[in-house]
Amino acid sequence: MSLSTISTLVGTFAFLLVLSSAKRYEPNWESLDSRPNPKWFDDAKIGIFITWGMYAVPAYQGPWFQYWWHTGRKNETEFMKGNYPPGWTYADFAPDFTTWFYDPDYWADVFQDSGIKYTVFVTKHHDGYTLWPSNYSWNWNSMDVGPKRDLVGEFVTSIRNRTDIVVGLYHSLFEFYNPLFLQDQKNGYKTHQFAKQKSMPELYELVNTYKPEVIWSDGDWMTTDDYWNATEFIAWLFNDSPVKDTVLVNDRWGNNIKCKHGSYLTCFDQYNPKVLQTKKWESGITVDQCWSYRREARAIDYLPIDEIMTRLIQIVSCGGNVLVDIGPNKDGMIPPIEEERLRQMGAWLKVNGDAIYKTKPWMYQNDTENSNVWYTVSKYQDPPVVYAMHLGWPEKDTIVLGSPITSSSTQVTLLGETVPIKWTSGGATGLTIQVPVIIPTAEKLIAWTFAITNLKN
Repeated sequence: MSLSTISTLVGTFAFLLVLSSAKRYEPNWESLDSRPNPKWFDDAKIGIFITWGMYAVPAYQGPWFQYWWHTGRKNETEFMKGNYPPGWTYADFAPDFTTWFYDPDYWADVFQDSGIKYTVFVTKHHDGYTLWPSNYSWNWNSMDVGPKRDLVGEFVTSIRNRTDIVVGLYHSLFEFYNPLFLQDQKNGYKTHQFAKQKSMPELYELVNTYKPEVIWSDGDWMTTDDYWNATEFIAWLFNDSPVKDTVLVNDRWGNNIKCKHGSYLTCFDQYNPKVLQTKKWESGITVDQCWSYRREARAIDYLPIDEIMTRLIQIVSCGGNVLVDIGPNKDGMIPPIEEERLRQMGAWLKVNGDAIYKTKPWMYQNDTENSNVWYTVSKYQDPPVVYAMHLGWPEKDTIVLGSPITSSSTQVTLLGETVPIKWTSGGATGLTIQVPVIIPTAEKLIAWTFAITNLKN
C-alpha cells in the first residue's frame, strides 16, 4: 500500500471519527439547553428589531390593530368608522401596502452605521401575512398581494452583501384568525392541524430558504410547546439545518417555556432586571412607545438617545443583549426620528464600542459608590480591561468609583480622548478620577467610558 493511500485512509478515518463524535441534540429541553451558544451572539451585544407588515397600512395602535378592531375596542372601531367605508376588511388594506420606497440597501447602510451586529426582521406577525412568498400562506403574502416582492429575500441579500451584520428572523407561531388555529383551539389543542400544516412548515421554509442565524419565535402564549412540536424543530435546527453551527433560538415556544428554555431568555417585552442573570438574555427597546409604525406618534413618544443608551449600558453590564426596535411605514421608509436615533447610537459606539462588544460582566455591574457608573470587562485581552461607563456629563470635577481595587501599575484612560487622566487611589478600595477638560461632544453628553487596567480585582 502506497504512502499516499495510507494518508488518504487516515484522513478519511479521522473525518468519519469527527462526524461520529459530533454531539446530536435530542428533542427535549434538557438536551437542547445543553448546547453551548455560538460565541458570536454574546460578542455582538446589539441587534435591531424591525417590526413591519400589513398593520403599517392603517398604522394605528400598533401590530395588534387587527385584533383590537375585530374585538370592538373603542379607539380602533372609531378610527375605522372615520376613515374607511362600511364592510372594509383587514385584507382590503393589502393594495396599499406598496413598499414603494423600500430600499434594503439603504437600510443595510443605516444599520451598519448604527453599530448593530445582528437583525431580527419580522417575517410574519399575528395577522398571518408573510413578507416572503411562502408556499404555506397562499394569497396572503408579499408576492401574491401588496408589493409583489420578496421583502425578506431582498433584506437578507442586502444585509449580507453590504455589511458584516448577522441575519436573524422573527416568526409568529399563531395567527389571530386562521381557521385551522381556531379549530385546534376549539378542540382544546388536542388537534394540531394549524401547527402541522401552517406554522411549523413556514419555519422550516424560512430556515432552508434564508438561513437565518437567529430564530426569534413569538405568538407562543396560547398553548404549550407540545402543540407546536417545538423541540422537534429546534433539534433539527441544531443538528441538521444549514445553520446548525451558528443559529440560536429565543424562549418563546409555548406558554410553559418562556423565561425557562432556549438559547437565551427574553421573558417579557422590554425585560430589564438590572442585575446579573445566570443565563444569557436579551431585552427589546422600542424607540417609539409602540413596536410598529403608527401615524398618531408624537415627538415626545420617542425615547431620547440618552435613555436608549442608558438602557443599553445597563443591559450589557448585566450580561444581556439589546434589540433596538424600529417600525418602517407602509412605503418602506424608516421614520426619520428613528433613523436619527440609530445614527446617534452608532456615533457613541464608534467611540465607546470597546466597552460593549466582546465584553462580559465584571464582578460588579453597578458601582458600589456611584450609581451612575456601570461596568464591563474585556473578554479577549490580556491583561483584561475594565470599562467604567459613567452615564451623563459629570456634575462635579471628580468621579468617585468604589468598586475597583487599584495596584501600583493601574492605568486609567478615557475612550476617544488623548488627554492624560489624573486619578488617586481610594486606599483599600476605590479611586477618584479628576474630570479632564474636554469638548462636550454629543457622545460625551450621553456617557463617558474609562478604561482601567492592572487592577487587583
